[in-house]
Order: sequence, then structure tokens, then C-alpha cells
Amino acid sequence: MKPLSICIALLLSAFSLWGTVACTASAPLQRPTQAAAPATANAPATANAPALPVAPAYIIGPGDSLQVFVWRNAELSSTVPVRPDGKISTPLVEDMVAVGKTPTQLARDVEKVLAEYVKSPQVNVIVTQPLSAFSQVKVIGQVVKPESLPYREGMTVLDALLTVGGLGPYAAGNRAKVVRTEGGKQTEIAVNLGKIIDKGDMRQNLKLQPGDVIVVPETRF
Repeated sequence: MKPLSICIALLLSAFSLWGTVACTASAPLQRPTQAAAPATANAPATANAPALPVAPAYIIGPGDSLQVFVWRNAELSSTVPVRPDGKISTPLVEDMVAVGKTPTQLARDVEKVLAEYVKSPQVNVIVTQPLSAFSQVKVIGQVVKPESLPYREGMTVLDALLTVGGLGPYAAGNRAKVVRTEGGKQTEIAVNLGKIIDKGDMRQNLKLQPGDVIVVPETRF
């Protein structure tokens, strides 16, 4: 090869090498992509969350008003009171014992009787007016108007206290208690009404159950 050709070839190789290096140097560096955090990393931990307390089943008593609804059979549906003898009567169902049962239990018993006349009856029982002693909350002692109150879902000590007009002038609210009967066993739960009224301490605002008795004693002089 001629010397001139050799020189040209060397120059072309040098320019080619320089261009490759320049392109590599000018290319932006790519940072490694950070792995996305798992979707459950910040998810609320509900799997081990404690279950909320379940309200006790309502027990039907004398004086309650019940709506007995028979699906697809409006002529068999009715609203009836629980008689003093603890029974109810609806179309095709006479003298059915209702006292001491939950609405669900009563509905199943009504279904059994109606099954003789209706194919696969479906019954719902709703307590429209809870007026029986089983469903009342009694407030006694040093309050403005001691009385029995119809229980309602979510009812609290403060709700009952406001309904009876509040504490009397000689009330020892710090020594109040709720007397509760469950399974034939009576328990007493201390409630400091003074902290609720004077300090707004809602930790003392106990949720009530049907049949509870709130007792507010007299101040000791």
C-alpha cells in the first residue's frame, strides 16, 4: 500500500474512534429504576383489627308492637300488638307465643304455621314500637324525673339522663351506676355522671342495653 493511502486510512480510523467516544460521553447516564413499593405496604392493617361489639338480640315482650310481613302475601301481613298474655294473632296464625323470643325466632315459628297454607313462606318480623318492660331503660334515684324510657338502638347514659331532665340537686353523680342483667346474672357498672356533665368526658358515656337500670344515689352529707 502506498504511504499516502496508509495515512488516510489511519486518519479515518482515528476520527471514527473519536466519534464513538464522544457519543458515549455525551449520552445521559441512566439511573437505576427504583422498585415500586408493594401496594400493601401502606394499606391499613384491617386483618387483625378487633371486631366491633355486636348489639344483643332484642327480646320481645308484652306491649311491643310488631309488623309481621309475609313476602308476596300482603293479605297475610299485619301489624299487631303483643297481648298481656304474651301472644299475637295474625291471619292464619292464632295465639302464637311471642314473649321471650327474638324477632327472627318468631318469624321462623310463623313460617312453620303458614307452611300448611302457603308454599315456602318467607316472614320478617319488625319491632315497630318497643314498649315492653324488657326493652325499657329505667332511671331512678336523684334525677329530675325518674321514669322508664323506651330503649332504642345506640342509646347511651347521657341520652337517658337528658330525657329525665338531668341530675337532681342532691345527686351524687360520681357514684352513679348501671345495673345490668345478662343470662340471669346481675352486674353493676360504675358511671361517673359528673365527669360527663362537668368535663364532657365521653369515656363515661356508656352504651345502654334493654333492661338496664341507671341508679343515681343521693349525696352524702
